[in-house]
Parts: sequence; structure tokens; C-alpha cells
Amino acid sequence: MKHWSLATRIVSSVLSVVTISLLALSMAVAGFTRYEITERLDNSLQEVSERLQATTVTHLQGPRPDNVAWVPDVGPRTLAYQVVDRSGHVVLRSQNAPVQPFVADMRTGFANTPTFRVYVAAPTTTAYRVLVGEPNLHRRGATWRATAMAVVPILVFLPVIWVLVRLIVRRALRPLDRLHDEMQSRGSGNLRPIASLDLPVELISIQHAVNTLLSRLETALSTERAFAASAAHELRNPIAALLAQAQVLETAVAPDPALVARVRVITTRTRRLGRTVEKLLQFSRASSGMAFRRERVDLLPIVHILIDDMDPPARDSHRIEMDTADMKAFIIHGDMDALGILFRNLIENALIHSAPGQPVRLTLERDGRVLIANDCASLPPSVAARLTNPFVRGATRVQGSGLGLAIANNIARQMDAELRIASPVPGSSRGFVVSVRFPAVEIS
Repeated sequence: MKHWSLATRIVSSVLSVVTISLLALSMAVAGFTRYEITERLDNSLQEVSERLQATTVTHLQGPRPDNVAWVPDVGPRTLAYQVVDRSGHVVLRSQNAPVQPFVADMRTGFANTPTFRVYVAAPTTTAYRVLVGEPNLHRRGATWRATAMAVVPILVFLPVIWVLVRLIVRRALRPLDRLHDEMQSRGSGNLRPIASLDLPVELISIQHAVNTLLSRLETALSTERAFAASAAHELRNPIAALLAQAQVLETAVAPDPALVARVRVITTRTRRLGRTVEKLLQFSRASSGMAFRRERVDLLPIVHILIDDMDPPARDSHRIEMDTADMKAFIIHGDMDALGILFRNLIENALIHSAPGQPVRLTLERDGRVLIANDCASLPPSVAARLTNPFVRGATRVQGSGLGLAIANNIARQMDAELRIASPVPGSSRGFVVSVRFPAVEIS
């Protein structure tokens, strides 16, 4: 499923609406400005024409050497005018006006030519008509400048608006980020309710729902742990008593070899039942979330205690070899009991399935990995991939419950550790190795 950001969606939607609105506003402003500028220029053009029309009599009295009225500082953007008699001849014009009349049709009003916007004034008693033309170059330039002054500031402020909208949305979503951080911190040994975060009304219901869920989860986990502890106590005592009675019975029937054999079968089955019950209880504890607790725990003492228990120092030949690379501490953030169950199961599994006379190698590496390897025939990849499932065992005659790796994998996931299985051992054609990589390990 494709992930998306609420902040990005809100910012994009708001900015899209704002941008489209501003562009529409810019077009409207541009059209209105063009209309207003054209109207103002036309009014000025008409006013100039009518004033010239009123002064034609004065200017045309007396002899003239030519029909051009020379005015200083006349350029391509200056208004041009013509005075035309009744027959259509230009009797007076500015130096930037054409020789021929601007338009052939002398009707009063506005007219357009390729280079001028012309206004023809109404005739007076003199029968002369005044034509004033504004260069299109000047009109277009004035229109574009006015339009640019109205539109460009809007377009320039679009990036500013984008930044401001983004900041406002990000600031408005900060309570959601705080709620997200608090929710993300839950579940790894921290099931406390989320305290008040000064959230908006829309998020308070979510906080209440999360707190209710956490409370129910805490209750369920506590019930599960209490059941596992009670079951361990209630089941271990009868099995231990049964095993003790079987051993007493074996002593009582010692003279009869057939009865001794049968009693030993009972003793063996009782021990197997005890181990199975122990694994089931461990599996139940692991499934109940016992490894979610987080404390600073040194793994080295735990591993030493487990090795001394399963491979006593008094033995002449040791079945477990440990390499700590001269580490003094291997600090993990987890639960001590969960770590003990995790590595007890891994070491027991390696001891049970190791070839006779071959030791189990336990290695602690400075990248946060713990490797437990034993010598045995390699397993098919399809079998190795399913070994972390409950009650799955390889093709072996060794007695076992099929729960050891499932328990270890469950605890590793709760501790945010990565458990990997490889067979054969890398660089060899035989063997079985389990790698557990812990996050944020402190090594000294």
C-alpha cells in the first residue's frame, strides 16, 4: 500500500486552491486593468482632439510656409494630430503624423489603424476636422506596465504564500506529531496511558481510544503472565512428585529386571513430560509479551551462568566454547528473564543436535550479534525456513518438543532483535548456526 502524508496532502490541496484562485484573480485584474487603461487613454485622446478642434481657427489664420507644426521633444510615443479640411486634405499636422489623413472615413469617434488609435473630433463652423492619434506602441506599453504592476506582485507572493501555508499547516499538525511519538513509544515494555498533550478536539477521541486499548492490553498481558506463573507452579510440583515416586519405585523393584525396565520407562516419560511442560510454559510466557520490558542488562553474566549450568566446569571435556573477544560488558536493552529463556533454548537446541564429540561454539561480536553454532548434517532450506514455527523439527531422532527455536524467535521479535538461521554454516558444508542481532548494544 502506498503511504501518504497528511501534511503534504493538506498543503498541496490548500496551495492548489490558492494558486488557482490567484491565477483567476490575476486574469480578472489584468482584464479589468486593460479595460480601465484603454478607457482612460481614450478619454484623454478625445479630450485632446476636442481642444484642438476648438483652436483650429486661431492656428490656421494667416499664411504658413508649410503644414507641419514643429513641436520639440516629439518621439515615437507622442500623440500625433492632423487638421483636415472638408475636401480631405491635411492642412496642418504634427511632425510625427502621416502626410495622408489617419483614416479615410471622417466619421466622428474612434478608429483604429495599424500604428495609431485615432479619434476624429466633431466638425465646427470652420469645417475643419481634427484627428488625434495615439501610437499603438505607447498604448500597448502603458497597458502592459499597468497590468504588470497589478499582476506581478500577486505572482511574486505565491512562493511566500506557499511557505506561510506550509509553516501554518506544519504548526497545526504538531499535536498530531506528538501523539504519534507517544503512540510509537508504546508497546516495547511501555503500556502506560498517554498523558494529556493539549490536543485539538479532533485528536482527543483518538487519544482516549488508544489509552483504552493500552489499558485492555495491559490487563490481558497481566492475566496471561499470572496464568503462566500459576500453571508453572501447579504443573511442576505434581510432575516432580511423580518423578520422585518413580525413582523410589525403581529402588523397591530392583531385584526384578523387568520391573526396573518398566519403571525406567515411566521415569524417562515423566522427565520428557516435564521438559515439554516447561517448554509450553516458556512458550506461553514468551507469547504473553514478557520480553517487552526494557532495562539495561549485561548479557555476559547471563551467558556465563547458563554455560556453567549446562556444561559444569568440573567436567573434563567441555561441550560449549565461548568467545567474547575480550569484552567486559555486552549491554542490551531488554528483560533479564527473557534473555535467559532465549539463550537457554538456543544453547540447549545446539547441544541436543550437535554431533557427538563436537562442541557448541558461542561467539559474541562487537556489531551486536551473538552466534551459536553446532556441527551436524546440513538442513534443506525449506526445513530451515520453518524451524521457528511451533512444533516444527528437522529430520532427527533426537527427542525434543519443537518449541525451542519458536520461543527464541518470539522473544527476539519482542526485543526488536533479528534472529536468523543458516545451515550449513557459512564457509562449510555442514553445521547449523543461529544469529541474534540486538539493536543499540553497548560494548566495552
